[in-house]
Amino acid sequence: MKRTVFFAIAFALLSLTAAAPGVLAAQAVAAGGDITLGPRPLFLARDMGEDFPRERELKDELLHCASSGRNWQRTEFSIGHRGAALQFPEHTRESYIAGAQMGAGILECDVTFTADKELVCRHSQCDLHSTTNILETDLADRCAVPPAFDPDTGALTNAEDIRCCTSDITLAEYRTLEGRMEGVDTEADTIEGYLDGTPRWRTDLYASSGTLMTHAESIELFRSLGVKMTPELKAPAVDMPFNGMSQADYAQKMIDEYKAAGVAPADVYPQSFNLDDVQYWIDNEPAFAEQAVYLDGRYARDDFDHADPGTWTPDMGELADRGVNILAPPMWMLLATDAAGGGGGSPVVPSTYAEHARDAGLDLIAWTFERSAPLGQDGAWYHQTTDDVIDTDGDKLLSLDVLARDVGVIGVFSDWPATVTFYDNCVDPDA
Repeated sequence: MKRTVFFAIAFALLSLTAAAPGVLAAQAVAAGGDITLGPRPLFLARDMGEDFPRERELKDELLHCASSGRNWQRTEFSIGHRGAALQFPEHTRESYIAGAQMGAGILECDVTFTADKELVCRHSQCDLHSTTNILETDLADRCAVPPAFDPDTGALTNAEDIRCCTSDITLAEYRTLEGRMEGVDTEADTIEGYLDGTPRWRTDLYASSGTLMTHAESIELFRSLGVKMTPELKAPAVDMPFNGMSQADYAQKMIDEYKAAGVAPADVYPQSFNLDDVQYWIDNEPAFAEQAVYLDGRYARDDFDHADPGTWTPDMGELADRGVNILAPPMWMLLATDAAGGGGGSPVVPSTYAEHARDAGLDLIAWTFERSAPLGQDGAWYHQTTDDVIDTDGDKLLSLDVLARDVGVIGVFSDWPATVTFYDNCVDPDA
């Protein structure tokens, strides 16, 4: 009798799985709406130093909050950078659901296009070799720079140069790929070794199968998760126009997919490093341009110094006059140090750049929290203006606090949104 009941239950479960994958997928999305933060925020709060008054006060506030038993709430201050890319393959369905589960109120799809001009979510048009399994498929031969091998030994000879782009393949071919953790070993002499390049401060624990997304699919998923959306129009790696699609067509196509889905402009924060893209939206899609984000990448120019307003072209006032409302630089450009702790007992203070942006009436978004390697390892690029006073990973929470309370940013991109969600649930930025 017990065996009969057992097999009946097992058969019913198998039937449900086989017959209703859409139901199970919907359940996974619904579960993503339950906010759970996990152990990392408390780990970072406990790891904070106590060298400065502001630091001690913040640590006490966060630890008290962590033990308060509160129900965590989703917040638009917490923006899922490519989902939850610290531990999940970026721009995958799994990464996005994890980001929503960590309380991110906004999720990001970086937008690029395939050979047949369909929009998909990838951080770069030419990153398939480092973020998907394309090199383990027959599509490897279609790459812009496919892997090459020594004819005698079979050794991989061009690991540093391999380049696979979404524009190399069609949407149908793109859909056959799986996402993997970003990172490759460019000194490897085998494909297996090349793909075994995940930085040690990330993990392959959740990288067994990453579901790639089109831009339109991300819109539907984000809406199902109850979050807002921030698509970034990525710079094309091919000459434009591409198969008849101009840069303006590309910028318009991204907005059109929101309009076709019936998404309100207030739920969308379109982004671009290209100021001309932002200007296009200002001129042609003013409702969506209200929340358009100019990503400031001018730090890469030799003639730009974020600490010297004389090198800013256009300057903050000119950006505002052109209709830009939101400016988003890397977080280090918004912060400076006061080793004496003069900024309200904090060694981290707002930068000149931040002060000028605020004076011009620009809203600010910072990127990217929890993307750098642990302190003491290569990769702390995002903390370069404060690394002389940030001694532990937990001390990064002080930078987050200054961004929120002193700089007044309206949101922070994070590779692990739970940390920013935790902070925003616990701290009153006006206090």
